[in-house]
Amino acid sequence: MASHAAARNSSARRDQRPLKKRLADASAPYLYSAPALILIVTVMLVPLVLGISYAFRDIQLLNPMSGGFIGLDHFRRLSEDQNFFRALKNTLWWTGWSVLLQFVFGLILALLLDKPFYGRAIVQALVFLPWAVPSFLAGLNWAWLFNPVVGPIPHWLFALGLMNEPYNILSDPQLSMWGPIIANVWWGIPFFAITLLAALQAIPRDLYEAASIDGAGPVQRFISITLPFLAPTIAITVLLRTVWISNFADLIIVMTNGGPADRSQIVASYIFTQAFKRLDFGYASAIALVLLALLITYSMLIVILRQWLLSKD
Repeated sequence: MASHAAARNSSARRDQRPLKKRLADASAPYLYSAPALILIVTVMLVPLVLGISYAFRDIQLLNPMSGGFIGLDHFRRLSEDQNFFRALKNTLWWTGWSVLLQFVFGLILALLLDKPFYGRAIVQALVFLPWAVPSFLAGLNWAWLFNPVVGPIPHWLFALGLMNEPYNILSDPQLSMWGPIIANVWWGIPFFAITLLAALQAIPRDLYEAASIDGAGPVQRFISITLPFLAPTIAITVLLRTVWISNFADLIIVMTNGGPADRSQIVASYIFTQAFKRLDFGYASAIALVLLALLITYSMLIVILRQWLLSKD
């Protein structure tokens, strides 16, 4: 009782403080976080709002008379732009195969590295090495590897009977997209390997021992134990990599520059072409806004799927 009375007296004393003092105490947490909030708004929200506004304005750097509001003209032009629809189709191809192959090889590596063996630390360092290579340098190296003058890959494919003669597939309209995809798979495998290996090491080993005692084989243990535990991690990693790869045009710009004849152009590289080569920032912003809407829709679907998987546990 005495403690309750003391608490009431203390509360009463706090209530009797001057109004300025109470306002200062109440606003202190917000004042401490204000610099970070201001930085976030300045660096992220302001450019986002400006970029969205450019989609409804005529912003051409080579035209000093541009800058006026044009409404939905960019989107009407976009609906008739066959190059955009080809880039959108290429984006689906580029993203789908890159994520699928990165996930498959990353999962295989994670399963192998989850088993103890001599020299595992060295192997892990070598496996994760591609992730440390800058994307520009990775694209340049792979472009050289596909060049029959300085690179061995065309000669290997010719020796295996997969080519009639050694030539650069990056200049082939039918195969040019596969060059950046292969480079992207090599560069992005460590991301899946790292995240899936961490999730694998968090699975209780007792479950595998109990399943083995019950007579479950490796495939049954993988399906009934490993996959359910990995499902939430797989959902979030696939979401992140899909969004990143859809916006990731570095390898394509370095290796093919969208060619030949726009056959390897994706939406992200098409935005780069419109903005920094044709200097049409208004049209580029309209394309970027469409890509943003598509990625937000996809992200929401994956988040809903992840929540459904978590609710089943």
